[in-house]
Amino acid sequence: MTVATTSTPAAAAAVERPKERRGRRRPGAWLAALPLLAFVALAFGLPALAMLNGALSVDGSYGLGNLSQSVQGAYWTALIGSVKLAATTAAIAAVLGLLLAQAVVTSRGKALREAVLTASGVLANFGGVPLAFAFVATLGNAGVLTTKLGLADHGWSLYSFWGLALTYLYFLIPLMVLTVAPALDGLRPQWREAARSSGASAWQYWRHVGIPVLLPTLLGGFVLLFGSAFAAYATAASMVGSSVPLVTMQIADALSGNVLVGQENVALALSLDMVIVALLVMAVHLPLQRRSARWLA
Repeated sequence: MTVATTSTPAAAAAVERPKERRGRRRPGAWLAALPLLAFVALAFGLPALAMLNGALSVDGSYGLGNLSQSVQGAYWTALIGSVKLAATTAAIAAVLGLLLAQAVVTSRGKALREAVLTASGVLANFGGVPLAFAFVATLGNAGVLTTKLGLADHGWSLYSFWGLALTYLYFLIPLMVLTVAPALDGLRPQWREAARSSGASAWQYWRHVGIPVLLPTLLGGFVLLFGSAFAAYATAASMVGSSVPLVTMQIADALSGNVLVGQENVALALSLDMVIVALLVMAVHLPLQRRSARWLA
């Protein structure tokens, strides 16, 4: 048995009108974005073109000599060191930040949630020379904790790879909390209830539902942390100098001529290498972010 459905012309028109309104745009609406586009072109476009031009300029002509030199010797060691430091700190901060954000989101105390998020907003922007000074005064060779706990006798050194990594975690973990907390809020309680009704344990819920839904956001947070650690300069320059090979230190030395004179274009080539690394990481993140947006919408 079938039931025939009829629609009046007025009803059909009412259905079509919202579609027409959605598809129709005012001719001059895009003009509102012109100031933003002009700012992006001036702040990012021109420096990017200048960097590309300098990186490819070799003795008055264009070539790949600077790029080839930027991936050899000490420059390559510094680039690998920056990638290693950024990946290590980003991975550790992503895990610890996720656990802390989950504890805050599921807590019943509203004051605790507001306090942690507010503190995370402050600490995520605390870096540079003040952060380096705070760690040197606390965990340096003559720092308060180093002296009282005798850390130097156990081989501890703040001016090493892991010392710098610990310093970076101070602002990367709060940044991860701010990044992943909204996504944790987007997990629907009905999903957990449905999994529990089906006999799934908490681990099975997170393995088959929670983590797959959050994975694009977690990768996005990792990309953000990676970029922050990869491009950090002031903290490392103030605390460890050249004792830890980093590409940002090499760029600063090449631009200032501390090691060799006339290496400015090599510094621009190193900057281009950093941009390429960042683009490769973003290329992995963007497709997954669209998938996460569909689930959490």
